[in-house]
Amino acid sequence: MKTTNVKPILLAPNQGIPNNAGLPLLLYQQVLQQQEDLVSAFKKAFAQNHWVGTWVNGVFDYHHYHSVAHEVLGVAAGTATLIFGGPGGEEIEVKAGDMVVLPAGTGHCRKHASADFKVVGAYPPGQQDYDICTATDNMAEKQKNIANVKLPSTDPVSGKEGPLCQHWLQ
Repeated sequence: MKTTNVKPILLAPNQGIPNNAGLPLLLYQQVLQQQEDLVSAFKKAFAQNHWVGTWVNGVFDYHHYHSVAHEVLGVAAGTATLIFGGPGGEEIEVKAGDMVVLPAGTGHCRKHASADFKVVGAYPPGQQDYDICTATDNMAEKQKNIANVKLPSTDPVSGKEGPLCQHWLQ
């Protein structure tokens, strides 16, 4: 695993999407080298680092966020343009081997994707019962939830010494 190329992106509230004023989104470029089975590789890394509730799918094509959980998305196949932060937010191209860690409250949406686009998602312990929120939800209530989400104790691929710990736990 390679975690040297990690870009933190702090997102301000945007059009009913709260984002997270205190924690940046973390974009890991090519954290896993191209392998035959990136689904298994991401699942294994997440499990070893205590990220749970693993699922495999895509990313919704509408702006949404989770107010009771942080989330990791490991790109296991294909390419996509994802929008982070709500309508008009940061458009980021991701490809197989990339990973994004979303702090609770961070808006995300699929703008477009290749036909084979697939992600592996997971959550810190105790946060796998995530909610799906949109801009129409009660922002004040959701912001209270976000403020109470426990920080993870490990980076999803690099454990206690990983970039998440450096950016979020200092």
